[in-house]
Amino acid sequence: MNRWEGKVAVVTGSASGIGKAITRALLERKIIVVGLDIQNEKQKEMANNRENATNGYYPLHCDITNENELDAAFLFIKKKFTGVDIMVNNAGVIDFQRIIESDRKTFERLLNINVLAMAVCMNRAVRSMRERNVEGHVFNINSVLGQKLLIPFLSDIDGFNGWNLYPASKHAAVALTHTVREELCLIKASIRVTSICPGIVKTNLSSKFPVIKESVDKLSMLLPEDIADVLIYALGTRPEVQITDITLKHKEEL
Repeated sequence: MNRWEGKVAVVTGSASGIGKAITRALLERKIIVVGLDIQNEKQKEMANNRENATNGYYPLHCDITNENELDAAFLFIKKKFTGVDIMVNNAGVIDFQRIIESDRKTFERLLNINVLAMAVCMNRAVRSMRERNVEGHVFNINSVLGQKLLIPFLSDIDGFNGWNLYPASKHAAVALTHTVREELCLIKASIRVTSICPGIVKTNLSSKFPVIKESVDKLSMLLPEDIADVLIYALGTRPEVQITDITLKHKEEL
């Protein structure tokens, strides 16, 4: 891990949940973190933590679906640090409405955040790494729902009636991850790409759906720190080691 000290990581959705845990884990290892998020209050809480500030935490308000805001964020990083070394695409949204009862606005929101923003972030981060000819690592926080369709573990009683485009967006994100990895492999770039697919994680992703959240909170879940741990493990392996996929679940999850 020593070779990453002083390097720059970009973490989307850095102010809460998995992103917050990953940010802390990187900071603890003396890696500078530029956090992109739209949750201003939570960003302030992170920034006001003296330990985070001392270790090199730079919060930026950034709507990752807005290409101009993303370009401004990467320009800030280029001017202040020369570029990005680690890219963590963590931000994501979910919806529990049936596709047949939903609308285009919801479809676009899921695809814009879960897929298109990830693609743009990978594009900009890889460009930065290649321009400087440095070792880099891209992590995409995907989902087991991007690997196969699961039998719903929630029911109408729980207020649940569907996954909307979430599984479709996560399948796309997994495919995107491996497509970029293969592109980089073919040109022999010193950039690794890892897909991390967690099962159910204790986060606030379902907080906007109170009835569902109440049911989900009764389940056995991974902690955000579990995802941070496997990311740090993959990051710390030798540059020649390509960990393509990591799937992790709570031991009681089917």
